[in-house]
Amino acid sequence: MKSILEKINEPKDLKTLSIEEKEELAKEIRKELLNIVSKNGGHLASNLGVVELTIALHTVFDTPKDKIIWDVGHQSYVHKMLTGRKEQMDTLRKYKGLAGFPKTCESEYDVFNTGHSSTSISVGTGIARARELLEEDYNVISVIGDGSLTGGMAEEALNDAGASKTKLIVILNDNEMSISKNVGGIPTFLSKLRTRKFYTNANSRIKRYTLKIPKVGEKIVDLVQRGKKTIKQIFIPNMYFEDIGFTYLGPVDGHNIEKLEGILKIAKEVKGPVLVHVITKKGKGYKIAEENPDKFHGISPFNIKTGEKLGTPQKDYSKVFGDKLVEMATKDEKIVAVTAAMKDGTGLKEFAGKFPDRFFDVGIAEQHAVGLVAGMAKAGLKPVLPLYSSFLQRAYDQLVHDVALQNIPVTICIDRAGIVGNDGETHHGIFDMSFSSAIPNLTIMAPKDFKELEEMLEFGINFNGPVLIRYPRGGEGKNVVEKREEKIELGKAELLKEGKDISIIAIGKMVDRAIEVSNILKEKNIDAEIINVRFLKPLDKEKILKSIEKTKKVVTIEDGLLNGGLYTNILDLVNRSNLENVKIMPFGYDDCFVTHGSVNELEKEKGMNADSIVEKIISKK
Repeated sequence: MKSILEKINEPKDLKTLSIEEKEELAKEIRKELLNIVSKNGGHLASNLGVVELTIALHTVFDTPKDKIIWDVGHQSYVHKMLTGRKEQMDTLRKYKGLAGFPKTCESEYDVFNTGHSSTSISVGTGIARARELLEEDYNVISVIGDGSLTGGMAEEALNDAGASKTKLIVILNDNEMSISKNVGGIPTFLSKLRTRKFYTNANSRIKRYTLKIPKVGEKIVDLVQRGKKTIKQIFIPNMYFEDIGFTYLGPVDGHNIEKLEGILKIAKEVKGPVLVHVITKKGKGYKIAEENPDKFHGISPFNIKTGEKLGTPQKDYSKVFGDKLVEMATKDEKIVAVTAAMKDGTGLKEFAGKFPDRFFDVGIAEQHAVGLVAGMAKAGLKPVLPLYSSFLQRAYDQLVHDVALQNIPVTICIDRAGIVGNDGETHHGIFDMSFSSAIPNLTIMAPKDFKELEEMLEFGINFNGPVLIRYPRGGEGKNVVEKREEKIELGKAELLKEGKDISIIAIGKMVDRAIEVSNILKEKNIDAEIINVRFLKPLDKEKILKSIEKTKKVVTIEDGLLNGGLYTNILDLVNRSNLENVKIMPFGYDDCFVTHGSVNELEKEKGMNADSIVEKIISKK
């Protein structure tokens, strides 16, 4: 006998099911999610939390005619299963398989490519306005989590959409979590809104009983309804959404399909912008994830029974950063740490526990985070802000205007720099060197290994100017250099190995690749010189030019875009120095967005693995 999930090939199949069958379907979906994510890794807790909501959305609305935009999009696994992709789910997040986020090239049901938070209301408002101007007829639904509301873009969109009178349905998926526990005023406000259920239920009961009063019942109800807004304000002091122009519906139990369908049908009939407040539980249906939603937000393959990750835990750059920061903060009370809802992911968990008064979580608000540390530094503190490379993109203006322009001494640690793997285009950190190297006053560094990260952190925190330190996801390479004669000095590179035939100039984790390439070239009687740049900005012109003048053949290796990165800076240095007959062979990412897959698979595809680099060097010799 077929399971209910096996019978669902497209959303219209949901419309034939009873509520009881949909509830059974929800159980089957959760079981399938556990099987898939435990093997492939991915975002588990957020998907477990939106199972009933996704079923209700695709039941009530007519997709793909009606447009659903998933904010961030990490919670779209259920959506993919219900829109004709359930047979492909075993390829989720794998090389050339299904993406872990919505992809318009993957399905007509994926309306917009997403991957970063706080975007869905802006996009939905844009689509809704286009619908009206083109005189078309369909619903636009923007699904957004409560954590994403702390992002400034979401607030800007709410402000515009509320005043626009444009018909738009915003689904607020309120699970009290982003990645870490939500913080700040907006979550506090939402917790007050959750009490509205008391008001709504009480109001319905009072109205029902009052109408039964002979002769005066209807007059009393009419009088009360005319004073409805005043009564609301007694129970809900700040009806923010209604005040800015939205019709507010809810809160509703996000795990009750019947109630969800009922309130979504009401939302369809509302003219103008409407916000449906849905209360869900992150990790719903898997007790271990319910109790540890942050751990199961994004997770590598794990044992379903125990919840423990498979494989042996390895020390990584984020952990090394966090441990070193704690060590330094113990000796220096001016050191403070700031995070944008990524305490655990960036290695700040221990710091937050030991120095709670010097730790600040601003929520999903990277722009504010950069402005905040600028203010802290201006007032005499030594702030450290770790951000994922792909999320630093959101604070570019603050990096230019609030930090670099004023030459303010902040330390921004760029975690997850370079290729990160299975999350794909929206999460690879390949742009930071390109967009930051052009900004005046910034000092940009990248360590080749754990020890060098510790040394760079010490340098950065005590340097009188803004410092960016970029490092990759995961552990250090296999060619760790034990010999350390040169200390970290501003703008000084490290000559790791002398050679006469070719100069290999590398930065960050790619220094390990340079050593590997050099070892292979040695077997082919090619003597390579290796320079660990350390500083992308300022470059060690003297040491680099000396090597280039000797060999006249240069290989640059970087885990970022070639345009604006190490290669561009080396090429510019050679041109400005009027060196002639110099051949430069760059290895990096050339004007592209890199798809999802394991780091090894992606580096091989792009010719960034050692064998591919050696093969190209030999062919161009």
